[in-house]
Amino acid sequence: MKTRIILTIVGTITATPALALFWPRLLASSYGLADPDHMTTALLQHRGVLQAALGAAIIWGAFFLPARVPAAATAIITKTVFLALTVVDVGMRADMNLISLVFDPLAIVILGVVIVLHFRESPPAAAPA
Repeated sequence: MKTRIILTIVGTITATPALALFWPRLLASSYGLADPDHMTTALLQHRGVLQAALGAAIIWGAFFLPARVPAAATAIITKTVFLALTVVDVGMRADMNLISLVFDPLAIVILGVVIVLHFRESPPAAAPA
């Protein structure tokens, strides 16, 4: 039950960039962009949709065990790549919001623990005859 709650919270927070579809002004606070051009806005809104899909997959994994590891592993990969692309640059890091700087590393750890616990709690596979 705890894992379901934790994954639901992580998935919901992961999906929040999708709000930029309805409120493009969120791009300023989320990405430090005061007046993005139309293409940048579209790309970041598209990123929001992808984040919503990832968040939905994490929530799905909370309730559908076979989806848990693939959703968690995908989130770990995408969050790690985002951090690797942004945090290493001092200028970009200064423009990042606190949620990305704190939540993404925390989510990576939580999702890693979820994967480890999943394999520890899963019954061993039967050996082929």
